[in-house]
Amino acid sequence: MQAELTTEPALPIDEAAMRAVDRALAAMRRGEVVAIETADGSVGAAVSVESVAIDAVDRLKRLTGGTPLLAVTRRRATVLKLMEEGTGVVALSLPRCLTADEAHALADPEHTPYGALPAGLTAAAVEPGSREAAAVDLARLARLLPAAVVAHAAAEPRGSAADWAAEHDLLLVRARDIADYRIHVVRTLRKVAEARVPLSGAENTRIVAFRPIDGGPEHLAIIIGNPAPDQPVLARLHSECFTGDLLGSLRCDCGEQLRGAIAEIARQGSGVLLYLAQEGRGIGLVNKLRAYRIQDRGFDTVDANEILGFEADERVYLPAAEMLRQLGFAGVRLMTNNPEKLRQLARCGIEVVERVPHIFPANGHNEGYLRTKAERSGHMF
Repeated sequence: MQAELTTEPALPIDEAAMRAVDRALAAMRRGEVVAIETADGSVGAAVSVESVAIDAVDRLKRLTGGTPLLAVTRRRATVLKLMEEGTGVVALSLPRCLTADEAHALADPEHTPYGALPAGLTAAAVEPGSREAAAVDLARLARLLPAAVVAHAAAEPRGSAADWAAEHDLLLVRARDIADYRIHVVRTLRKVAEARVPLSGAENTRIVAFRPIDGGPEHLAIIIGNPAPDQPVLARLHSECFTGDLLGSLRCDCGEQLRGAIAEIARQGSGVLLYLAQEGRGIGLVNKLRAYRIQDRGFDTVDANEILGFEADERVYLPAAEMLRQLGFAGVRLMTNNPEKLRQLARCGIEVVERVPHIFPANGHNEGYLRTKAERSGHMF
């Protein structure tokens, strides 16, 4: 889901909370168990489904005294025909303890699927702010499959949640800090480097790098010419695409869009291209490659993302709005065919005074991809 800027006064940035989430992300990517505290002070533990093994499930049971369950997105539960369509997180549980193999098969479409779901499997939607919702969000932020094995502490911990986590040598993170992480990270974006970089066809170009305080991936502003801050700037929001931008993949039109936007901005004299670190519509490169394998079985790009458990488009445009503000631009002439970019920038406080069409022909390999963007994502061609 898109994170939103609001007109309400911003809460102070809690750097300690951001560091806790950042450490939890690294731990989850390493396959470690992470402790999660909810608003009521109760605590539990979670591990990414990509890393879960027999010993991890057993450790969750020993640590918590509870029965581990599997938390997945509602999109994934819908694919499994366990829930009607919707958003949010769903808890999948069995009368007995879930096994690591069952967790993999339920959460990962690349895993050998069961002919039928495990007997006695039940599904229940969980509330935002729950351990299950926080664990799935943590996995998503870590660019892993959006699923986790979670167990609640069966008894009230002696002392605080922090005491319980320390006793069991676990990193502790609060569910509310995970939920707030995206917005707080965007608010910490700062310019960290700037240099003149002459480009082919756009020699008067400089690149400005923005980095968040969590040390996460940098976003780049490619500024061509000398755009006037008091005028709407010709702008393109371009999400990074390793396969298309760097390798020239024909499965998408990203490389053509990138180079075409630079050429058009140079032709018009000035503008800015924001190169955003959100590969694969926000799901990351590894998950994009997984989605490609699913597409090779006959599914389109929207279906493939949802089969993996993601929304059709997980990108956020808060970083783009913040970068534009720091560069001094309040309004844009936006080069795009995606109406969602127009809506999101406006919701983030950037005035979109004009949509500039940005269209490239199919190449023999991406007709289905472009058709899906038009028919299912509303792109204007």
